[in-house]
Amino acid sequence: MNFRRVLIPLLLLVLGAHQAAAQVSVDLRFGKSSFLHGEPIPITVSLTNLTGRDLKFQGTTESAWIDFIVNSTRGVPLTAVSKPAFGAVVIPAGKTVAKTVDLASLYSFRELGNFSVYSIVRLPGQGHRGYQSRRHLFTVSSAKPHWSQVVGVPGKPGKTHEYRLIQFTGDTKNQLYAQVADAKTGAVIRTHHLGEVLMFREPTVTIDGDLTMHVLYLITPTFWGHARINPEGKFLGRDLYKPTNAGDPKLAKNTAGKVITVGGILYDAKAEAEARAKERKASDRPAFIYE
Repeated sequence: MNFRRVLIPLLLLVLGAHQAAAQVSVDLRFGKSSFLHGEPIPITVSLTNLTGRDLKFQGTTESAWIDFIVNSTRGVPLTAVSKPAFGAVVIPAGKTVAKTVDLASLYSFRELGNFSVYSIVRLPGQGHRGYQSRRHLFTVSSAKPHWSQVVGVPGKPGKTHEYRLIQFTGDTKNQLYAQVADAKTGAVIRTHHLGEVLMFREPTVTIDGDLTMHVLYLITPTFWGHARINPEGKFLGRDLYKPTNAGDPKLAKNTAGKVITVGGILYDAKAEAEARAKERKASDRPAFIYE
C-alpha cells in the first residue's frame, strides 16, 4: 500500500478545513448582560463566510453544527438540557447569517451568579473540532418581589402558583417583571419582562375572576402599560394607555368581574400614525392655497 498517496490527500483535507475555519468569523451578542432568574436569555450568533465559496453547515444526529458552552465563574461547566434546533444553513461567500437562541431553554440556571458563554461552530468534515467565538460574561440574579400573591390553578385541584411583581435594576434603568412560581417548591415557572418602569408612580396589581394577574405601571411620563399573565405563566398581552386631564388611569373590576383600565385613553399606534400623516399632508400645502 502506498502510504504517501493516502497521507497527502488526508493532510490537504485537514489543512483545507483549518483554512476554512480561519476564514469564518463567529460573533456572539447579548442585548443586555443582566437577567432575572426565569426570564429568557436570548443570544445571537452571527457567522460571516470569508472563504470565497459557499459553505453549508449541517449537523448530524450525534453532533450539532453549533454548540454553546456555558461555565460558571468558578469554571464549572453547565450541563445542557437540550441542543439548539438549528437546521442546515448555507452561507454564500461573503455573506453573514445570524441566528438567535434562548440559553435559558438550553441550560437550567438553578444556581444564580455570574456565567461565561462561547460558541463552537463546526464546519463540514471537522467532527468535534470547530471554530470558537470569544467569551461573553452575563449574570443571572434573583430579586425580592415588590408584590406577591398565591392563587389556585384552574383545572388543577390542589395546585397553587405564586404571582410575583419584581422591580429589577438590571444593567441600567429600572425594569419591571411579572413572575409565576410554584407556591410549594418556589421553583420559577416563567418570568416575563414587562419593560422599563418609572417608580414615582407605584405599579398596581389586580386579580380577576379567572385568576389572571393584571399589572398597571408607568412606562414614561405619558404612557402606562396594562399587562396580563395567567396562572400557568402565559403572557396574555399588554395595552398602552395615555392619561387624561382628569388624572392617571386605574384598574377596576366591571360588573362581570373582568378587570379593565379606566380613566385613560387606549393608545392606538396605527390610528395615531395615520393622523400624523394627515397633518403632514395638510402642512405640506403651499400657504397661498385656501379652501
